[in-house]
Amino acid sequence: MSAATSWTPVEADLQTLLGDYPDPLAALAAAQVPALVLRRAYDPAHCQGLIRRFIDQGLMRDPVDTSGRDTRARIDIGTSLGNLGADQERFLQHAQATHQLFAHLFDGFDNPVQTLYTALQTLAVGKEVKVAREPDGRQYGPAIFRIHYTGHTYRPHIDHVVLREQRFRYAVSRYTHQFAGVLCFQNASQQGQATQAILHQCLWTPQLQPHIAGETFLQYAAENHIANCRVDLEPGDLYFFNTRCVHEVPAVQGGLPRIVLAVFIGYAPEHKEVFAWS
Repeated sequence: MSAATSWTPVEADLQTLLGDYPDPLAALAAAQVPALVLRRAYDPAHCQGLIRRFIDQGLMRDPVDTSGRDTRARIDIGTSLGNLGADQERFLQHAQATHQLFAHLFDGFDNPVQTLYTALQTLAVGKEVKVAREPDGRQYGPAIFRIHYTGHTYRPHIDHVVLREQRFRYAVSRYTHQFAGVLCFQNASQQGQATQAILHQCLWTPQLQPHIAGETFLQYAAENHIANCRVDLEPGDLYFFNTRCVHEVPAVQGGLPRIVLAVFIGYAPEHKEVFAWS
């Protein structure tokens, strides 16, 4: 059976989604559905206004800049546990600076971080969503803007603080399940929809790791008839998915960078708190 008929993203407004899935995060945890998609969760006009602000404030390079001074394929606005987590003190200090930056970065616009958290709280039925924090109260980064320029790609992989990164010293390591929330700010093409992710109907196991590490997963998936689906978004669209499902992101093509606002999410049925971080 193909992915088109068996495993497709759920697209609905929040109330309809809750009617069909009374516990949406549990459905994601079980990989019952590949993704929950909320169209036009954020005003696309505000996306463009904030991107202009990021450029004006030097937080990202202007895609029309041909000086060659900055050749990074990815620029982050925010704090990445994946990149900084090896040094916990540095990570938490960087996260504090991100909170200070975000306190006024969105002035005059709808707050996209709050938009994402509000949607997540609605999906987290019976639980309380909080910015992730250590027992001493120090918070992680609340979310991160990832700006990907021409050629940037993510090969098949998973994201998980324990299974992939082995960050056992962090409070978020207590969560069995990890999700991601991604708000599309700009596609690489201004025309039409663009694929933000390819999700494979395949939860990570240790037996899969050699295929991921050796970059033979796509061959493995074809040989084992593993279904997949594409998540196509326009600016302002928001989706959530289980990051233990093997996933990939196609290479950015064209002159415009792909820009998203992203969070990771820690979930476990036995915990009343849902933690979110970047």
